[in-house]
Amino acid sequence: MPMKSLPGTLLACLVTVLTLLPPALHGQGFTGVFTQHNDTARTGQNLHETVLTPKEVSSSTFGKVFSYPVDGQLYAQPLYVPKVSIPNQGVHNVLYVATENDSLYAFDADGLTPNILWHLSFIDPANGVTTINCIGNDTSCNVYPITGITSTPVIDPATSTIYLVVRTLENGSAVQRLQALDIATGAEKLGGPVVIAASVSGTGTGTTHGKIIFDPHHDMQRAALLLLNGVVYIGWAGVQHGWVMAYNARTLAQVAAFCTTPNGGLGGVWQADNGLAADSLGNIYFATGDGTFDANTGGTDYGDTVLKMDADLNVLDYFTPMDQACRLIPNDLDLGSGGPLVLPTQAGTYADEVIQSGKGGYPCDLFGSTYAVPIYLLNRDDMGKYNPSGDEDIETIQGTIHGYWSGPAYWESAKVQYVYYSGKTNETGSGDYLKQYSITDGVVSAAPVELTKNLFLVGSTPSISADGTGNGIVWAVERKDPISTRPGTQPAVLYAYNATDVSDTLYSSANAAQLRDQPGCANKFVTPTVAQGKVYVGTQNELDVYGVLPNPLTTPVPTVSAPCFAITVQTVGVASAPVTTVLNNLGPGNLNVSSIAVTGANASEFAQTNTCGSSLAAGSSCTLRITFTATLLTVPQVATIVISDNATGGGQTVALVGVATKE
Repeated sequence: MPMKSLPGTLLACLVTVLTLLPPALHGQGFTGVFTQHNDTARTGQNLHETVLTPKEVSSSTFGKVFSYPVDGQLYAQPLYVPKVSIPNQGVHNVLYVATENDSLYAFDADGLTPNILWHLSFIDPANGVTTINCIGNDTSCNVYPITGITSTPVIDPATSTIYLVVRTLENGSAVQRLQALDIATGAEKLGGPVVIAASVSGTGTGTTHGKIIFDPHHDMQRAALLLLNGVVYIGWAGVQHGWVMAYNARTLAQVAAFCTTPNGGLGGVWQADNGLAADSLGNIYFATGDGTFDANTGGTDYGDTVLKMDADLNVLDYFTPMDQACRLIPNDLDLGSGGPLVLPTQAGTYADEVIQSGKGGYPCDLFGSTYAVPIYLLNRDDMGKYNPSGDEDIETIQGTIHGYWSGPAYWESAKVQYVYYSGKTNETGSGDYLKQYSITDGVVSAAPVELTKNLFLVGSTPSISADGTGNGIVWAVERKDPISTRPGTQPAVLYAYNATDVSDTLYSSANAAQLRDQPGCANKFVTPTVAQGKVYVGTQNELDVYGVLPNPLTTPVPTVSAPCFAITVQTVGVASAPVTTVLNNLGPGNLNVSSIAVTGANASEFAQTNTCGSSLAAGSSCTLRITFTATLLTVPQVATIVISDNATGGGQTVALVGVATKE
């Protein structure tokens, strides 16, 4: 597999062996963020955050401290490992960031150097190895305009290994590979990578000679990877079927493969990029999208189902809602548009519980004419299976209108346990609040005990930071563009709320004066990472880092007025009308601009001119003028403008997407 890196990638491997400890354990100290939503239960909580407290997090003391340019959209949640020894570069707290341009970056998490610690690119365009570009209405392109690494990788600190799935187009053929890399150097390990392939017996959609065959082009890997007891578990949602596969984490040998609908169709495992979950006994939980269901009559098809599986991907139990038949196409009401959360042991009748919700509402309404979406609280010891006359769950809670494209988060304060959910209304609605539910003796409150003052148009997967049971903060990222807008051009908004009362907004990046804290453009399904006093937010064009602001500021603070552009009404060969963005220097001191360059796969199709010169005084600004000249019809072209300067971090960026719609 083609792979390029900066110097140092092939040097000796990390010698320090870390101990694998669940991040949510009390009294163990912060060990890192090794997996999506912090732990295998997918609670989203970091209980060892002592710097970021509700008193410290306000617009006067907290904000954007720097950003790192990247070469593609960030859907994967950033992962964090403290005190990694990087050959010839010393010891760093390291942030690992994967992009849709098939890159993996290792950054200094504290901004101590603007340089990339190491970087791998898994594409080689000169030899026909590229990302997959979205053409027309290709159904493999729910991620737009290119797809590469979408899911959150997983790190095994005991072996200093990061695992990730890379998706490429190689001379016209799609390939997916499982990579195992050294976290200190990026060097390949364990004889990897391995090409992902699988087949199972079946009679369903796309059967070939009695087999259902994994499709590397159309089977999208979006659910975050799960590492459990020496096995890496990976989920896919495809045009025809859903899949879960298991690979030995030491040999990369495939040990199991499960198709969700071998004798039917659909049933994808995507969960809005949330990960497969696990309990303390090693059982695995995930939800499927709408698809064929016949498990209640002895079949093996599990559309719109929460599955409980053993380590070998054998079905142990399941829950399928009573309205399963209504959820199917054309209603497209996936139960699996959200991810499951495994709750810690509960008092009361049911000790072992898991909570799940997805799409729903009209016309599959269980609550009269409210069109509300159910949140299901399930008994992990008896999941309830399928009963068309009434769901056999612990509790069915009336949730938001239209559904959840997200996962919940969990936190226990000194007195009360809480679950936090953020859903969405329909495409034309104004959005929904992030809602806080209490848990008492294993029963979730029928209505939220608090809700945010602001709305989230498409929902959000929140993260929690706290110092044990105190100083809890709920962090969430808002996308202002509708979920169907591809790719979207509005900046993300980072929010912080008091975790004991989310109606108390501690901070909003949109409220910082003069666009000081504006991040890049928002992606769908982004989960913030909180680690050692900083919050990391992935966007379409950069990784933004928030923390306690230096006092006094010693380096200039630059901003761009518009961080993304989508130029879509365009004729091949004709330059577009120009679009403009403004670079501002908020001070202190001069912003010394060393270069402004168009980079990326299609950089030659975009051009920029600017009035910036080599230096901007504090309080001054300059304008960038951008045009697009397409060479291909209907094929999205992508590039990034990188502004290199003397501010903290790696520079400022403007993401560019252009599509010619006529010849």
